[in-house]
Amino acid sequence: MFQRVPLLQYYKNVRSRSIFPRLLSSAVLPAAVLALVSGCSRGAHPSQVGKAAPDFTVADSTDSVHLASYRGKVVVLNFWWSQCVPCIEETPGLEALHHEQPNLAILGVSIDEDEQQYRHFLERYHVDLTTVRDPNETAAKLYHSEAWPETYIIDRQGVIRRKIVGNPDWTNPEIRAYLKNL
Repeated sequence: MFQRVPLLQYYKNVRSRSIFPRLLSSAVLPAAVLALVSGCSRGAHPSQVGKAAPDFTVADSTDSVHLASYRGKVVVLNFWWSQCVPCIEETPGLEALHHEQPNLAILGVSIDEDEQQYRHFLERYHVDLTTVRDPNETAAKLYHSEAWPETYIIDRQGVIRRKIVGNPDWTNPEIRAYLKNL
């Protein structure tokens, strides 16, 4: 007859090491890694880079932004949300950039639905760069933005030159030089 082995004892003796090397050598793991990496490829070089930035006008109860009115200036177009940790972390850097390079047009477009949260964020972090609340994500949809923060660098002719997903170091000398040379 069968000898009954307690279930825990059975699984204690089962080793995953016999399966793991087969996964590594098979096409399953490399395909999974490739799928994950390709999912990240929309980063800094999306299909919009090199094309005209979609124009938009967004207005909230106090402010209005019309992108075309900034033609002739380098624009840093930043999509953000007050509850997004990377957005909060990048705010001091964007503010510093705004004060150190006043020739740049830094435009913030918040996707906040709650106006009170949005206003509280602006006060709490002393935001004085141009920003507007767009709860319907009208502008973000034009740029196919889905991750926050997402920033587009637009040259003086209105062409998207760079897309940055996440919180870059806005104090980085390379970023500063890039923006100055546009």
